[in-house]
Amino acid sequence: MSQALQIGESFVGDGINAAHVNTVFGHREGPAGVAWASALATPSQGHVPFVTVLRPSLPVKPLTLFVTKAAPAGDEHGLLIWGPAQAGIAAGVADALADGVISRDQADSHVIIAAVWVNPSADNAEIVFANNRLSVRTALENGALSLPDTDEVIAARNSPFNPFFTPRVHPAPSTDPGSSV
Repeated sequence: MSQALQIGESFVGDGINAAHVNTVFGHREGPAGVAWASALATPSQGHVPFVTVLRPSLPVKPLTLFVTKAAPAGDEHGLLIWGPAQAGIAAGVADALADGVISRDQADSHVIIAAVWVNPSADNAEIVFANNRLSVRTALENGALSLPDTDEVIAARNSPFNPFFTPRVHPAPSTDPGSSV
């Protein structure tokens, strides 16, 4: 039996054209459907969710709500969000459907929310497209497989990093109540 609500994450690429996508996937009649409709109905300044399309008047299935994590910083950034990032998300969701990550039955009964990061400094539409396509496909698969594995999370706790920060000191704090940290 599949999970009622799947949450996935993926970071693909490097530099200013990298893609970071978070996904929520679930039945239209469950919490994912409520969140999907609520997000569509309550846009905020700079963050206007929209239905992701493969081309005008052809929304991808499952219906996917594109939510940008970064407000458009200007016309060029906005075009990268609405153009190649959206097209990449649509193609990646269709890839997940074609590859069986999402079943054909789920195409009509489920929804996806894709929270998408497009760096305001991004400058290559083709790379933004390709990275978002792979990132959403990977995030959906990670959600379906309940990844990451809990043991992997525990093993990585002393060496966290991301593209914006790597701490110099990695050991976990002591759990001994008599020690000072």
